[in-house]
Amino acid sequence: MSKPETPAAANFLRPIVQADLDTGHCTKVITRFPPEPNGYLHIGHAKSICLNFGLAETFGGACNLRFDDTNPAREDQEYIDAIKQDVEWLGFRWAGRAHYASDYFDQLHAWAIHLIEQGKAYVCDLSPEEARDYRGTLTEPGRNSPYRERSVAENLELFARMRAGEFADGQKVLRARIDMASPNMNLRDPILYRIRHARHHQTGDRWCIYPSYDFTHGQSDAIEGITHSICTLEFEDHRPLYEWFLDNLPVPSRPRQYEFARLNLNYTITSKRKLKQLVDEQHVSGWDDPRMSTLSGYRRRGYTPAAIRNFCDMIGVSRAGGVVDIGMLEFAIREDLDATAPRAMCVLRPLKVVITNYPEGQQEQLELPKHPKQAMGQRTLPFSRELYIDRDDYTENPPKGYKRLVPGGEVRLRGSYVIRADEALRDEAGNLVELRCSYDPDTLGKNPEGRKVKGVIHWVPAGESVTCEVRLYDRLFCSANPEKTGEGGSFLDHINPDSLVVLKGCRAEPDLASAAPGDRFQFEREGYFCADLQDSRPGQLVFNRTVTLRDSWGQA
Repeated sequence: MSKPETPAAANFLRPIVQADLDTGHCTKVITRFPPEPNGYLHIGHAKSICLNFGLAETFGGACNLRFDDTNPAREDQEYIDAIKQDVEWLGFRWAGRAHYASDYFDQLHAWAIHLIEQGKAYVCDLSPEEARDYRGTLTEPGRNSPYRERSVAENLELFARMRAGEFADGQKVLRARIDMASPNMNLRDPILYRIRHARHHQTGDRWCIYPSYDFTHGQSDAIEGITHSICTLEFEDHRPLYEWFLDNLPVPSRPRQYEFARLNLNYTITSKRKLKQLVDEQHVSGWDDPRMSTLSGYRRRGYTPAAIRNFCDMIGVSRAGGVVDIGMLEFAIREDLDATAPRAMCVLRPLKVVITNYPEGQQEQLELPKHPKQAMGQRTLPFSRELYIDRDDYTENPPKGYKRLVPGGEVRLRGSYVIRADEALRDEAGNLVELRCSYDPDTLGKNPEGRKVKGVIHWVPAGESVTCEVRLYDRLFCSANPEKTGEGGSFLDHINPDSLVVLKGCRAEPDLASAAPGDRFQFEREGYFCADLQDSRPGQLVFNRTVTLRDSWGQA
């Protein structure tokens, strides 16, 4: 019997969209996902992707992918390619071709001239420091720039010279003329264009002035006919400016902005600037390091698109902020892999076992199910005189509740016989190197007579098992709130020194020799693992731990 599906949490935008359709406010829902190509997508973006593409799918509409590429100094084609891959990996497809804000640079430039001609924009020569001083504070109004009253003709001339490349970066900007006394800081004559002598990945050297995000976003929405422009709550105070531009420009449509609470996940950093710092300073191996909160990192770690989509459904969409427990994300991947990952045995810290009363040269082919509940077929394990178990499954000083091998004690080998530990061999330094055991030949598939054996441990055949490397990944940060630092501190202070443990010389059952990059398994009693997408290959297997099992070691 399959497990009941986890119900999706509320999404406050669905009834809004439905009402817009019912009232004829729009006839077709068109949303967009507008990432900046200045880094890789992270788990927070997954929520936005699922929201925008999900609403479009639910209501039979379309969702555009649009790159907000207005800052070429920080953007790169690598990021564009990675973003496209991530969206497709999550299972979504954007409408038509991918769009770019740079597709609209000519129209935005024409609209900037329109605002100048209407007396609603001017060229300002204040330095960034002076502009901050003139802007005022949350409690004090700003002051008009001394360049605010330039004539239309002068502004048109100066803006044309900015476009022609006559001025250095930062020397001049184009600003909207709105209200320097507005209580909303975003309406205090915001910047429309900055000078940046930087080559653009889409337009080359054609432009040396680039529009601001605020000037670009709403107009791009209008050009594309977006009906519901959905963004996170930090843009709520930008909405009056979004609407001011739509009111004062001859745009072809009238999109509406809605805000939702962004995803805040404990033990996790989602700032692209800080993620880039982790990469640049080599605290991680790259954007796709399995400890990173990037979608490429989750993919390499073994997370599935279904698990991430289910997680986004579980947390829902609301306007109330808060912190989501990372345990919910781990629950989602466990639920998915529990049902879909075939079982296998892998000994992470091998200890050789010789079964002294098993005939030399004899071998049996044992059949074990690939999954205890799903019809995935069988796997074959050869059983003979020599095998490997995990070092942690034998001790001479057992703690309370220990159900594994002890001197003179018995355990069952998973899918095999009951064995008894008879003798432990050690080297000159006292290190355990081999265990001599005996087996009960009458316990294959049945319990021994007259005694009860509680423990079950995993094993692999010594001769036929395959050598592999196993990387035990854990949370990158040991603090639930890595952003919270003491005076002079940094989020880097909270990096978990045990976030990666590399084990070489592990031994896996023979069937895993054919594991392809990306294949996922439950290593019995150890956790869920994935063959690494970059480093794993035939003859050189590398497995990444996706997530631990819910059961503790005492519940094997």
